[in-house]
Amino acid sequence: MAFGRLRGLSTFDSLSIRDYRLLWLGQVSTSMGQWMDQVTRGWLMYELTGSAADLGFVTAARGLPLLFFGIIAGALADRSGRKLQLVIAQVTNAILNVTLATLVITGLVQPWHIYVTALLAGTVQAFQQPARQTLVSDLVGNDRLMNALALNSAALNGARVLGPSVAGAVIAAVGVSGSYYLQAAMYLVATVWTIQMRVPAPHTDAAARGSEPFFASIRAGFAFVATERNIRSLMMLALGPLTFAMSYTSLMPIIARTVLHGDARTQGLILSCIGGGSLIGALAVASMRRSDGYGLPMVIGALLFSGGVFVFASSEVLWLSCILGVVIGTFNVSYTTQNQTMLQVLAPRHIRGRVMSIYLLSRGTVPLGAAVAGVLASRFSAPTAIHIMSGAAMGVILLVCLLQPQFLRLKVPLRADNEDTPRAERRAVSSETG
Repeated sequence: MAFGRLRGLSTFDSLSIRDYRLLWLGQVSTSMGQWMDQVTRGWLMYELTGSAADLGFVTAARGLPLLFFGIIAGALADRSGRKLQLVIAQVTNAILNVTLATLVITGLVQPWHIYVTALLAGTVQAFQQPARQTLVSDLVGNDRLMNALALNSAALNGARVLGPSVAGAVIAAVGVSGSYYLQAAMYLVATVWTIQMRVPAPHTDAAARGSEPFFASIRAGFAFVATERNIRSLMMLALGPLTFAMSYTSLMPIIARTVLHGDARTQGLILSCIGGGSLIGALAVASMRRSDGYGLPMVIGALLFSGGVFVFASSEVLWLSCILGVVIGTFNVSYTTQNQTMLQVLAPRHIRGRVMSIYLLSRGTVPLGAAVAGVLASRFSAPTAIHIMSGAAMGVILLVCLLQPQFLRLKVPLRADNEDTPRAERRAVSSETG
């Protein structure tokens, strides 16, 4: 097969694994749907209401379920079939897209429809994400994990390049309803890929641990994160910068229309440039041949991402905004991919779903940040709101460095996964421990 010939290229190493390849193809399809939805939902809401606050609140509505259901979804992913959980989520997403498209095409759509479907789509996403993320490590093991996660990011951000532009073109050509029907088809295609996967059975000891009471397993997930200081720092670096700095995406319709004096295609172009930078960052990380993961490069990447967003808010010229978009995307992916890799390596398989569901709370806190940014934009302006939020993101990063300076010397061995390895031997090592 063509993918087999990629085996010699370290960038695409994980794609030589059949079942990961099927998971990755599903990631491509669902990512296209998600990025098209971000453009389409925001454009539809702004078209109906003309309100900056509504833009922020509808983004928050899509993300709130991730806060309420994310850890439950992670516990389910640790206890039951991750593949089945993913299939059900994707099919449900397709149904929601068809429903909203039909409301639009019949002229019945109201703002509350957009809010309700956003809440339901966010709930589905809450159950989809931890299942997908933990399936990656199940299929490839720790030694290829950073490569596989980087390729997942490449799929996500390749879709970010195409998705917004496709959504803008489809909206301009046939309207919002056509965009949502197309998204539904993409989720169904992803389901076809997912059904074909063969997922390895968990080790016996991990399966036994999965029989503990459900709510006790949830408490165990939080306890693990609370007692592991490097995990705590990784979580702060995941939740802080993304919650604050990523809020700029919810204000893109305003930036495109009132700052850059464009339309839906302008918004799509800028988001595509951000996606292009993200794709560059993902492929760069995928090409790295590392035996260890490190804290300092991740912190630098987080600072450059947040600082790039701050400068982006000051731009009033389209070409400069596009260049800054590439910078933002590149450093966003480079630091988040390393963050995810170290989290999954440090977390044993039997608790990995819960750890990743806590990490994925960022997908829920980002919309909360978007709601705050929407209110700030209504009170001041969209650029001022982005300045405030990205400044807060840089503050969180500096706080981590001040509270735990040894994190900058963190080194995480990326070796083959072994459930029987004692947790003490799986922990990160740093210059403090020699």
